[in-house]
Amino acid sequence: MSETSKTAGASGHSSVNRAKLYQLVLFPLNNGATNVYYVLILSYVATFGSTVLLLGTVFASVMVTAMRVFDAITDPIIGALMDRTNGKFGKFRPFMVIGNAIMAVSVLLLYIGTPLIPESMMWLRYVMFVLLYAVWVIGYTFQTSVTRAGQTVLTNDPNQRPLFTIFNTVGSLVGMGVMQFSAPIIATGFADGYGAAEFYAVFAPVGIVISIGLTILAIIGIWEKDQPKYFGLGGSSSGEKVKMSEYIAIIKANNPMQRLMVAGAGCKLALSIATNTTVLCMLYGCMMGNYDTLYLPMMVLGYVFSVPFFLLTVRTSQKKGQKASLVRYVTIALVMYVGVLVLLFLWNPNDPNFMFSIYQGTLFESDFAITINPYTILFIIFFGIGYGAYYATADMPIPMVADCSDYETYRSGNYIPGIMGTLFSLVDKLVSSLSATVVGLAVSAIGLSKLPTQYTPYEDGMNVVVIVLFCVIPMIAWAATLIAMKGYTLTGARMKEIQAINACRKDAIADGMSKEEAMAKWTKVEDLPEEYRPTVKS
Repeated sequence: MSETSKTAGASGHSSVNRAKLYQLVLFPLNNGATNVYYVLILSYVATFGSTVLLLGTVFASVMVTAMRVFDAITDPIIGALMDRTNGKFGKFRPFMVIGNAIMAVSVLLLYIGTPLIPESMMWLRYVMFVLLYAVWVIGYTFQTSVTRAGQTVLTNDPNQRPLFTIFNTVGSLVGMGVMQFSAPIIATGFADGYGAAEFYAVFAPVGIVISIGLTILAIIGIWEKDQPKYFGLGGSSSGEKVKMSEYIAIIKANNPMQRLMVAGAGCKLALSIATNTTVLCMLYGCMMGNYDTLYLPMMVLGYVFSVPFFLLTVRTSQKKGQKASLVRYVTIALVMYVGVLVLLFLWNPNDPNFMFSIYQGTLFESDFAITINPYTILFIIFFGIGYGAYYATADMPIPMVADCSDYETYRSGNYIPGIMGTLFSLVDKLVSSLSATVVGLAVSAIGLSKLPTQYTPYEDGMNVVVIVLFCVIPMIAWAATLIAMKGYTLTGARMKEIQAINACRKDAIADGMSKEEAMAKWTKVEDLPEEYRPTVKS
């Protein structure tokens, strides 16, 4: 892939910024690096606080949400700081390095340091839990916002940008998948599983090493693009000085961003709750009675079903735009989960024909036996297709943030990917953290004092909690996504027009025209010189 397109006007300036293949592959690993911590913290911190530190169950769960309220302050500040940054090491790389370092230190102290505080000083456990969690939030905001903001410099080609979706999903899968696979394997080495302090002392360093490696690769991916000539319309836009008071007005005027935040929240809520460790422990362990033989096979199954959907989402995005792709595959997930919902209603612990089972015994041992039944086959079909569809779309709103940022450059002339990315990130994190609170409150509602682990026996009401958390709430979230996308105007064709207008304005500014003149002269595609107009396929 070439870095730039030379279909430019008389000035000779390039009109389309394209990424090289290795850049498209490596930079999205930044998402994988932050998703390592997503699993380390959002999937396990409530269980850690409840079972290891012996903090109140509701407190440990609610703190996950409370810290995201703290993000309401840090996100816009960090986003504005990123938009104003244009130093020797670029706009984005410093935030990747600083963010990862902050997360590494805070997670080590949280998971390894706080259990050393004696129970007689329980007040200090509470204080350190909150303090270290707050520090982690700042680091997470630093690095995760780069994934969204950095796309704008990587490529603005409407045909190439959908490829970022699949590489971003793969990057997310690398970070999240490795952690999800390794967690149960590490946990089997300890009698209390996820409730053992030793589990976190091993799990945290493993995750930190993986995240550092992915961050280094992501920095290599964006290195050549992290320079002013790829920032917005050029000129003064390399370090925007937009006032904080102006951001609210910008978001109010950017309707596509508003709708995308709702859609992104729906996708993230569905993914966060349906893949929450406590929910899966209750489903595969407490209800189905065999977590150790069901969790990993079902995870592998979900990823296998995801592969064709990764390819389908890219094909659909390139042909019809990212909006069409998101709507199509979220709809498939919603329909498939109707089947999953029915099967969970039919669950009967007293009838093996209505219990979920794949095999019994130990793999490669004499007691191993296949025990799959029609109930399980139907569950695999509905869950597999549904999971594949929604997992492939869960991160799709992230590349769409770049479209909204480019739309803002087209609309106002401002290049503010930092604030656009952190505003989306704020909603993303509020929703994902809300999942932990919802799970904690649901578990408390049935009388449990601690969050269930894979070894917790079944209690009355767990099946209702699983039905609501694993199916009903994700289905409502997907419905909200579809409603939000109905009025989303940044279709594939529209983005090609916007990119063409931005390219023409950028070249004119590079040739000496003021940004204000360029903004006024070219407002629609019909105004452009012929060489800038996007090609319309018959």
